[in-house]
Amino acid sequence: MPTAIQISHRTVSQQHSPFIIAEMSGNHNQSLDRALAIVEAAAKAGVHALKLQTYTADTMTLDLDEGEFFIDDPNSLWHGQSLYQLYQQAYTPWEWHEPILKRCQELGIIGFSTPFDETAVDFLESLEVPCYKIASFENTDIPLIRKVVSTGKPLIISTGMATVAELDETVRAAREAGCQDLVLLKCTSTYPATPENSNLLTIPHLRELFDVQVGLSDHTMGVGAAVASVALGATVIEKHFTLARADGGVDSTFSMEPQEMAQLVIESERAWQALGRVQYGSTKAEEASLVFRRSLYVVKDMKAGEVFTQENLKAVRPGLGLPPKHYSILLGQRVQRSIKAGTPVSYELLRCLKV
Repeated sequence: MPTAIQISHRTVSQQHSPFIIAEMSGNHNQSLDRALAIVEAAAKAGVHALKLQTYTADTMTLDLDEGEFFIDDPNSLWHGQSLYQLYQQAYTPWEWHEPILKRCQELGIIGFSTPFDETAVDFLESLEVPCYKIASFENTDIPLIRKVVSTGKPLIISTGMATVAELDETVRAAREAGCQDLVLLKCTSTYPATPENSNLLTIPHLRELFDVQVGLSDHTMGVGAAVASVALGATVIEKHFTLARADGGVDSTFSMEPQEMAQLVIESERAWQALGRVQYGSTKAEEASLVFRRSLYVVKDMKAGEVFTQENLKAVRPGLGLPPKHYSILLGQRVQRSIKAGTPVSYELLRCLKV
């Protein structure tokens, strides 16, 4: 069983309800007021944390609009833009981080971020974030991972596209650098992702391979995949979040709206509660329902000397008589006294039988 992890005031483990993270990403649409409104909506929806992304276009790529720096895939959400233009639209201005994280704190949710280079880590350290997230596209950036581990904070890493060998190298690097608190998130790096490509059965396999807390960074629509992940042991769920998909934005198409996020919070906790333990027999809550089992009853008035037949002996509800398994044994047995219809067949009654 992986060791529990403490992130600020939340414990991440299978003994606690899933840690739900709302990913703002670029859904602020370059408005600080909208960013703060997203924080408020996330808190109202009941999430436990809100995550930012910390980079600039210059720390992500080169200012070129040709070749591999231009998105010409017609199936991409960002077709027709250069990488530089995309990151200019999507980045969260660094001067916004402090008011956004402050609002998170005021509303009782955990605010943190994904750094994309070492300068972002240094900046986030100045803001005293409680943990860090490494995005799927950076999960092979070993120097960045070592830099984050050097902070001593818990580390969450998305595993999108990574092979087992690559993940082994990443986890080893983190552990060798001193990382004690590590979470791996199963992730499919398509936007949106389809349920068919989610492969949630990887979650328990990741946990067994690396002995870490495991969760899901989910880009599918709806809550189905995320709720299902809880049954497989996910202790963290991350979803992109916006005020309204109709408002547009770089990530809006595959982001959750407030009512959907609220549903995820509720249903993921219900799924976790429903796991319980291996249990047979009646629970304490079920004991009152035992009376509604079927049992053997006399269903027609019987006189002394009559025998039990299929017409006067039946298995009916409630369950105050003998179990139906005795039915065939009782058929043809003669009673020595009169028995009124509606009488449950009991061991005491059996003593009146003439064998």
